[in-house]
Amino acid sequence: MIRKIIHIDEEKCNGCGQCAEACHEGAIDIVDGKAKLMRENFCDGFGDCLPNCPTGAISFEEREAPAYDEAAVKQAQEIKKMSDLKHKDHEGGCPGSKMMQFAKREADNTPETPGKGVSRLAQWPCQIKLVPTQAPFFEGAKLLIAADCTAYAYANMHEDFMRGKVTVIGCPKLDAVDYTDKLTEIIRNNDIRSVTIVRMEVPCCGGLQRAAENALKNSGKFIPWQVVTISRDGNIID
Repeated sequence: MIRKIIHIDEEKCNGCGQCAEACHEGAIDIVDGKAKLMRENFCDGFGDCLPNCPTGAISFEEREAPAYDEAAVKQAQEIKKMSDLKHKDHEGGCPGSKMMQFAKREADNTPETPGKGVSRLAQWPCQIKLVPTQAPFFEGAKLLIAADCTAYAYANMHEDFMRGKVTVIGCPKLDAVDYTDKLTEIIRNNDIRSVTIVRMEVPCCGGLQRAAENALKNSGKFIPWQVVTISRDGNIID
């Protein structure tokens, strides 16, 4: 059907995410640092997102598009509400766990300042226990699942492993939890393109590797993946 629907000019978009937050129907996501209309049937054509765009990247157009699906929107809103409540209860409402995406660090060609490294962390939070199971930064992402200690043992962690990836970290021994279910939901509910597991050589890191491998199997998806093992003195051994 021909109807009024929003149009996003990616050339003008700076990836701030204000439109995605303003869209109560959840039609917009931030993908690769740009706002995208991901679910046309969620866009009601009222344009709550328009006044929230600081660069004027959003406008209306009339074109062929699926009809607005109010029932699907309400179902998605209810799922998100339950997920948010679960996440809030888990983190105790901590303001430091508010989801953020660092668009300026997504580009692989961000130059390094001589004598000073560049952080390649693409999002916040990064702890597996705190990260949501669905988030814009997961869409089309190369996922890095890393043991906490790897960043301290391996000196070039940011450039060799985190660069161009979304990073989640954890320690199954200290957290005393099986990450399988959480990682399964992340992989199943998002467009994850690849998975890299970076662990330490110590036995307790086997729990992280097993959780990631089981999550890949349980997700029902075929995704390229690899495991890299770091020695205690900071070398790649596998």
